[in-house]
Amino acid sequence: MSPIVRGLTMLYLTTILLGFAHGMLPPIIPVLASEFEISGGFAAQVVTAFMVGRLIGQPLGGTLIDRFGTRPAVLGGPVAMALAVSVGVVTQWFWPLLIGLFIAGAADSMWMLGREIAGVDLVKPNQRGRLMSGFMGFHGVGMGLGAWLGGNVGEDVGVRAVFAIYTAIAAFVFLVSVLIPSAERPQAARSVPPRVEGSRLERLYNLYLQIDPRMRATYLVLIFATASMMLYRTAYQAIVPLHMDDIGLTPSQIGELFLVVAFGSLVMIVPAGFVVDKIGRKWATVPSTAMPGIAFLLIPFTGSLGPLIAIAVFMGFSNGLSLGSVATSTYDVAPDAVRARLQAARRTVSEVGAITGPLLGGFLAVQLGAGPVFFVYAPVLLIAAALLMFVARETLVKRPAQAPSASHGA
Repeated sequence: MSPIVRGLTMLYLTTILLGFAHGMLPPIIPVLASEFEISGGFAAQVVTAFMVGRLIGQPLGGTLIDRFGTRPAVLGGPVAMALAVSVGVVTQWFWPLLIGLFIAGAADSMWMLGREIAGVDLVKPNQRGRLMSGFMGFHGVGMGLGAWLGGNVGEDVGVRAVFAIYTAIAAFVFLVSVLIPSAERPQAARSVPPRVEGSRLERLYNLYLQIDPRMRATYLVLIFATASMMLYRTAYQAIVPLHMDDIGLTPSQIGELFLVVAFGSLVMIVPAGFVVDKIGRKWATVPSTAMPGIAFLLIPFTGSLGPLIAIAVFMGFSNGLSLGSVATSTYDVAPDAVRARLQAARRTVSEVGAITGPLLGGFLAVQLGAGPVFFVYAPVLLIAAALLMFVARETLVKRPAQAPSASHGA
């Protein structure tokens, strides 16, 4: 294989494998509740712990990658994940599991950012949409397949087996990641930006000022849109299993529902990449936030598996359409010298949405039941869609069509 083909192959393979590992967790939330003798809302905080870890890992990963390249993040992330999730195989208490998943979340965020930067350096700017669509699509497919396996293994064998499989996958990803090329900062950008003394907030503001002034509002909207997307995805992972448990469905049926969402994402990998690269970024970002908002308004009215599967198909298509579109837009906006830190800053803020999803959702589910939680989150998604439509700029730069030559015109 050429270095580019080998690099992309390894990046996509590790993406689907770690997506598979992460996807095994949501369907076993009801089983965790019975295993550790806790409430379903408390068990759902395994998703919160993972997302809090991702929040912490984002700025660390951005600084690490901008200074040293992607190698430390791409290799170190899977090792830390394997060690952290192995706690779930042996622990008799719930809190060590939360700590382990917190560490795994931090490692995953650093690995994910390193993977993206490595991929961006392998392709042309007008191929970024398809690259990111592939990343998000294969991750979604892995999540769905993992949910199916996790639901069945958790129900038939137990949660210890699920964490053992997770550990083995993370260890294998480390071995495969050795073949991923390391991405370095462009030489011309090594002296930019100058070191700025001051608080963390002041340093972040300095990074923000390096964005083209015309695109600064767009960057802020992309942050809010990402937060809303992370909110609905983690809420879907954590609260839908509780809603399905409330209406009498089994963990294996929960896994089947997530598999349907993954199939929709798989179908949309190629179309979403084409839309983002050829038509426009906003043609993907706007509907991919509006459609889940509509779906969330419908979920509380479902009382059986059939309507939930129909909504899952809808969610799968919308999730597929969002594949990497916001991340691609951010790479369009961010200068190369600070691209990792600006991506990490966007994701750090957006992880608030990821944490809010299961944390607030779990609390509301205990107080009100799982169904009403979705009414709380739906307006956030619809507001994000409106901001993307009316405030954000289109970041895709299309090449002008070439005028016919004189000889051709003759």
